[in-house]
Amino acid sequence: MSRIGFGRHGGLDDAAGDPLDGLVNLFDVGIVLAVAFLIAGLGLTSTQRRAATGRPQPADQQQRSLPSPANAPQATGRGRAVGKVYRLPDGRLVYVEDGR
Repeated sequence: MSRIGFGRHGGLDDAAGDPLDGLVNLFDVGIVLAVAFLIAGLGLTSTQRRAATGRPQPADQQQRSLPSPANAPQATGRGRAVGKVYRLPDGRLVYVEDGR
């Protein structure tokens, strides 16, 4: 006996599918993104966390070396002082921000 109107697995053939399938897939993508952001946030190192929050670091922790050009012209223009630069005996420059 032939079963007319039934699909291969015994259910009704429905080519359109469930209209909420797309919404469920978007919800799944949202959950995956939320978990990924959570893992990325927890994986930040303390230095990266300070940089992401925008809080200034204490002067003793904020150090980086910058190359010093030997024949740099004297800088001129308008502006305001934001700190001081000191030259060490070995030729390196040290920048110290004003403590505001």
